[in-house]
Amino acid sequence: MSATETCFCGAVQLAFVSHIFTESTTASIEGDDLVNTFVCNCVDCRKLTASMFASNFTIRDASLKYVRGHDKIKTFAMTKTIATGNTMTNYFCSVCGISSGWPGQAIMRIGQVDDLAMHGTTLKPQAEQFIKDRVVWFKGAEGAEQYRGNYYGGETEKSEV
Repeated sequence: MSATETCFCGAVQLAFVSHIFTESTTASIEGDDLVNTFVCNCVDCRKLTASMFASNFTIRDASLKYVRGHDKIKTFAMTKTIATGNTMTNYFCSVCGISSGWPGQAIMRIGQVDDLAMHGTTLKPQAEQFIKDRVVWFKGAEGAEQYRGNYYGGETEKSEV
């Protein structure tokens, strides 16, 4: 069994290879392949997703396999606004413009996973970062550990919100 992530137009699709899933009606990621699930409120994620936050998950590169759309993938890299100062390269579909993960990249968008049941179970956010930049009308990801800044950039101080 495997699960897939597909862009809006369907031209680009990734599969999470079968060795990371159990034999259940709803696929679930096992072991160390699913690194984390998180909500990010940083300005870069807002721009990338055209939303007020991004819901992401990090998965080991070895667990991702290209299904279709290799020729449709384009990239854009940015260093200027990234909180860590590292270069962040985003991969996206050249047809519909939707960001997509790509083999060799680890951060994926929860909303693009085709098995909708996984959104509220296996992929429910465990952490929320950049809560200092969160919009006032969003109260946060329920049950997720809260971080004022960049959790993945090394901030370990949790926030009590």
